[in-house]
Amino acid sequence: MSYKSDIEIAREANKKPIQEIGAKIGISSDDLLPYGHDKAKVSQDFINSVQSKEDGKLILVTAINPTPAGEGKTTTTVGLGDGLNRIGKNAMICIREASLGPNFGMKGGAAGGGYAQVVPMEEMNLHFTGDFHAITSAHSLLSAMIDNHIYWGNEQEIDTRRVAWRRVVDMNDRALRTITASLGGVSNGFPREAGFDITVASEVMAILCLANDLKDLEKRLGDIIVAYRRDKTPVYCRDIKAEGAMTVLLKDAMQPNLVQTLENNPAFVHGGPFANIAHGCNSVIATKTALKVADYVVTEAGFGADLGAEKFMNIKCRKAGIAPSAVVLVATVRAMKMNGGVAKADLGAENVDAVNNGCANLGRHIENLKSFGVPVVVAINHFVTDTDAEVDAVKAYAETHGVEAVLSRHWELGSEGSAPLAEKVVEMVESGTANFAPIYPDDMSLFDKIDTIAKRIYRADEVLADNKIRNQLKEWEAAGYGNLPVCMAKTQYSFSTDPSLRGAPVGHSVPVREVRLSAGAGFIVAVCGEIMTMPGLPRKPAAETICLNDAGEIEGLF
Repeated sequence: MSYKSDIEIAREANKKPIQEIGAKIGISSDDLLPYGHDKAKVSQDFINSVQSKEDGKLILVTAINPTPAGEGKTTTTVGLGDGLNRIGKNAMICIREASLGPNFGMKGGAAGGGYAQVVPMEEMNLHFTGDFHAITSAHSLLSAMIDNHIYWGNEQEIDTRRVAWRRVVDMNDRALRTITASLGGVSNGFPREAGFDITVASEVMAILCLANDLKDLEKRLGDIIVAYRRDKTPVYCRDIKAEGAMTVLLKDAMQPNLVQTLENNPAFVHGGPFANIAHGCNSVIATKTALKVADYVVTEAGFGADLGAEKFMNIKCRKAGIAPSAVVLVATVRAMKMNGGVAKADLGAENVDAVNNGCANLGRHIENLKSFGVPVVVAINHFVTDTDAEVDAVKAYAETHGVEAVLSRHWELGSEGSAPLAEKVVEMVESGTANFAPIYPDDMSLFDKIDTIAKRIYRADEVLADNKIRNQLKEWEAAGYGNLPVCMAKTQYSFSTDPSLRGAPVGHSVPVREVRLSAGAGFIVAVCGEIMTMPGLPRKPAAETICLNDAGEIEGLF
């Protein structure tokens, strides 16, 4: 039996004018800035007007570690939002925007799949409303002003060997990881080593996603540490006088984007930090606004729960003053089999033993999520090749960890297929059993925070960090940054820093290669193992098959 592709389904969507979608959650047309007919930005005036309202309930969707077999976290997020509306709840979803880098690389789009998608799918996965371009431009403006400041006399006495601010571009381009800038003679400045990260790893992206409003945004931008002097004192963005112009560039990008699901339910799509190299959550302003206009808000955190959910709990919730009432952990039978040692080519054949062997990864995530004090349900994202015996094996395993696993068929059936999951989520939320707390306190030392995550979440035996890194952390503590949370930059494919170690590895070490202070965003980044903050393209990038067909339609996006 053949199934329509995601892009074919999206093209057939019966979209409603965005003003009708806004009206569903009380946003008048006067408070929408339309981008065409099917997407719009929400005004700050509207956001300010709903602040006195009571918050709805927040549901986090996360997943097991990703495998080539597919997990479908965004698809489940969209499906659950539609399912909640189907059973009579006032619900909306909040997800991240897509980066061009992975779209043209290997990850694909970020709008869901099958009959659980957000539309317009093509535009969401490409330029959308220009937010990422605005972030790249604001970041690049600061880069240019730093080098210009040095060129015109260096009043701040920046040590050109200690410029901490790298450049960004929203594309996977390994050739730019390390570069030499300002070559070509006196008129081009002072040559120095530099490099690029992908835009989603920019501190500007993190700041936009954690700021409450434009005033908070400008203050955080000013707090960015861009370089150090010879005496190692920091030079801030505000010393370069760039934060005002950067805020101007980000003025529209700061407003959440309103779109709709295939079933015409409202969705905020805003911000997009990766979870393996950044904090992996959509914007605070979008989530907090959604909580004021909906009774149930379904949001996701990137990659597996060891990354996205951990950062959602320890960074986003801590910074935003929010807490989840329930967590949905997405898994697939196919991924369980792959964790159990089955090759991708053989995943279609029934193999209950492999499912059981692979469930250790699921169990580890269940234990970790429960340690945050929130109720958990496993969502088995259904594939048409799944057998009843394999599904039953996952359900039985989940029971041994004290949670229920619910089969959800949203990809195939939309909200009809996700209604059972929605019913279970409502039951968990209304039970009132959530007692959320981060896993480490603010006043714990920075290294101990890294150590706590490595041992409690990754189950590592130790953290490997040389004296240079440990001393850097101590210097930041002495400078008043010791209360910041930690953002771990680590491979998404394993609990360890070795992407080939599937399942639930133990007895491993977490090597910290580098630490970065994101003073504006308000966290420390610990770069672990071989993770890169500028990804590269695979041998056969998705870009090779993306094109316009004879009808002028986009082909190859997925």
